[in-house]
Amino acid sequence: MAPENSSAVFRAFVDAVGLHGQAAATAAGLPATDWYALSVLDLDGDMTAGDLAERTGLTTGAATRMIDRLERAGRVRRVADPADRRRVLVERVESGTAEVDALVGPARREVGAVFAGYSDAEQAVLFDFFARAAPAFRDATVEIRRVSAAARRRS
Repeated sequence: MAPENSSAVFRAFVDAVGLHGQAAATAAGLPATDWYALSVLDLDGDMTAGDLAERTGLTTGAATRMIDRLERAGRVRRVADPADRRRVLVERVESGTAEVDALVGPARREVGAVFAGYSDAEQAVLFDFFARAAPAFRDATVEIRRVSAAARRRS
């Protein structure tokens, strides 16, 4: 059974994760959306600018400007899609990985120590939650953006 203050505990967790992401982006000299885009590329691999725009919630124009910034900084490059040379993919450049690892290393160690306090079975439940909650948050984000865009159009 969840504790009475479970909503507050969960919100504090989500807020701490968000704050950590913002701090890491700032330390890397990046806007939070650029940091997130690099994470998306790292986790999901190369993708088109349109796909990256959709994943980050940016318009295609804003995504193009973001990709231009990341390309100038040497963090991504545009490459021809090997399956369809007419398409261009955005690819993460590996040289920036060491910097990211250094920035998030402390959190990985701290959270790793927290996980070490859980049994294998408990960790399985936690990671099942993460796997199921991430798409739920992405879906909720899409809904927030949809409702927000509709409200802006009405005003």
